Amino acid sequence: MLKIAVDAMGGDFAPEVNIVGAYEVAAENEIEVILVGDENKIRKFIPEKGNLKGKISIIHTNDQILMDENVSSAIRRKNTSMRKAIELVREGKAQAVLSAGNSGAMMALSFLLLGKLPNVERPAIATVMPYLKGYFILLDAGANVDCKAEHLVQFAYMGDAYHKALFNSQSPRIALLSIGEEQTKGNEATKEAFKILKNSSLNFIGNIEGKDIFFGLADVVVCDGFVGNIVLKVGEGLAEALMKMLKREITELITGRIGYMMIKPAIKSFRKKVDYSEYGGALLLGIKGTSIICHGRSTTKAIRNAIKVAAEMARKEIYKTIQQSLQSREDINESKNSSNRLLCS
Repeated sequence: MLKIAVDAMGGDFAPEVNIVGAYEVAAENEIEVILVGDENKIRKFIPEKGNLKGKISIIHTNDQILMDENVSSAIRRKNTSMRKAIELVREGKAQAVLSAGNSGAMMALSFLLLGKLPNVERPAIATVMPYLKGYFILLDAGANVDCKAEHLVQFAYMGDAYHKALFNSQSPRIALLSIGEEQTKGNEATKEAFKILKNSSLNFIGNIEGKDIFFGLADVVVCDGFVGNIVLKVGEGLAEALMKMLKREITELITGRIGYMMIKPAIKSFRKKVDYSEYGGALLLGIKGTSIICHGRSTTKAIRNAIKVAAEMARKEIYKTIQQSLQSREDINESKNSSNRLLCS
């Protein structure tokens, strides 16, 4: 049985949503959840019918990382719920970890405690987002504010491997998010990454503009974490605003109520597709293990789905697939071979 470690104290609505979500998913799936945090607070929110012996356990810690804490100081504390949860994966006592807490600390601690994959300089947050007829992967969604060209290239390889494993695709379309489709558009990092990716074995289709990413022109959209996080938050806010505007416009019509009832199933389907809680959390790529970063405003539903995602990613051992993809990079291998030839000459 897969074991998933949950930072019970992480998130705006912790610990309640984390505990209820854990109990719901453990009751329905072959998953064991380890709740890490203040045991006294955790037990206050255990459901009345919460007797899931062997499927739910608690590890007590007396410290937690707050949402607005400075990352550098927070990761130095040894007894936080987030750190203890990640350590369970490092020690082999859990196969995946997730937290809705401080995302910067979660990224830093995962990187520090689990280690990075070979040929990876920086990990990236990969989030699944909807387009007209399916889903695409956006990375980086917030782990790295400033990136070099090489980092973007690494993200592309990781996104390619992730998409293949997640959607069973053969040759996902990889694109760089830029201010124009032309190779000459964008900042220096984007333009240099374009040159490298154009000569790679990836199915690189070039640059993509922000207005096109939700039309399904690319399966993997690559950018730095600053831009990616803005895209993510704008997408969430726009979807929520559109739902409210649509409902208001319909109900203001004379026949609005009748019309609303007729299209209610379609609206419900649309809301489900753009609801971040349906996707649970974002996988941190580039580390030796499975670490899921959840939205700070995660609900019970989001945590429940995040645990399912964590279990699926751990079962497929996505990080090993990504490692194999990175090791097959022609430009790196060629560089290594050239260096070896120089040393031997």
